[in-house]
Amino acid sequence: MTQRHAEIVGAGFAGLTAACALARRGWSVRVHERAEALRTTGAGIYIYENGLRVLEAVGAYEAAVKGAPFAHTREIRDHRNRTVSTHKWQGSRVFSIVRQTVINALAESARKSGAEIVTDSAAVAASSAGEITLADGKRLKADLVIAADGTNSRLRDSLGLLDRRKPLVDGCTRLLIPKTEDERGQEGATTIEYWSGSRRVLYTPCSPTEVYIALTMLDADDTAKAVPVDKAAWKRWFPYLETLIDRLGDEGRYDRFEYVRLKRWSAGKVAVIGDAAHALPPNIGQGGGCAMMNALSLSVYLDQEKDVPKALEVWERQERPLTEHAQRISLVLGWPTTWPPFIRAKAFALAGRSKWLVRQRTKTALHKPTGT
Repeated sequence: MTQRHAEIVGAGFAGLTAACALARRGWSVRVHERAEALRTTGAGIYIYENGLRVLEAVGAYEAAVKGAPFAHTREIRDHRNRTVSTHKWQGSRVFSIVRQTVINALAESARKSGAEIVTDSAAVAASSAGEITLADGKRLKADLVIAADGTNSRLRDSLGLLDRRKPLVDGCTRLLIPKTEDERGQEGATTIEYWSGSRRVLYTPCSPTEVYIALTMLDADDTAKAVPVDKAAWKRWFPYLETLIDRLGDEGRYDRFEYVRLKRWSAGKVAVIGDAAHALPPNIGQGGGCAMMNALSLSVYLDQEKDVPKALEVWERQERPLTEHAQRISLVLGWPTTWPPFIRAKAFALAGRSKWLVRQRTKTALHKPTGT
């Protein structure tokens, strides 16, 4: 049979996973990344059982998790540094990892599988017939086009697939800081979530040498979302974290959380995956997980049905419900950001004890993805 060819736009978690999965199934694959090098926004990431199974399936697991600590415990603390609730992750895997490490692992596996990755190559539009237009005007045809170009996806918008894009009330500044000597000696990773009003400091060891820090706040809070971080202000809000805040550098990036929903995940021979299709706030740590699951499953359905538009319809019908569940739960768990601290503390304590809510929160993380 003639080898089928895919053009993938975007070299993030979704695009690179799709490149690995398709190349390992005999496709000719080219990935376009608009930046000059493969880089990822954000600093650290939690990858749960579902995402780890995908990494195994595409040959990137060992390199991705090397040196990453098992994120076994999450504590939530109030403005007085009192523990409000503790969540133990048991029965399956979850690691906290430097995001760039995962990107590098996926890129290495994609290249080993035969995929071509082209940097400094921006695509501006796609057609349902399976053609992309690059920024320099060049047009490339393929049996399959994958739009994995993020929340601002130009390919998605050129096809008129967007149903709803909603900026949320909060956002986050993410950073990596070097570990201290004491931190280097600790095993595993206890994530600590400190709250003060509507502001939060998330502390997570994510490698043998680095700690992932996420500062979250309301988008309207200009002082809190300033980059470089306004250390004096954060120390006023979290006086017991003064030593930690002093360790923050001038780097970091603020991003407002968003919700994206599409009318359809495909148009003809074009599939949309990752944040371009289903961006969600990071409240259950499943943005990357859903992106990788849907990228892998896409290759499975294309193996089962050679007619690309038909395969994409079946893929969406089977895979979309779980992703939308993850979006709904992530949105619900973001509500406490705007609640009074006393009510929020009660809600977190209840959430930790509710077996039903725990099942809803962990459903996606514990899912066995198609193709694994």
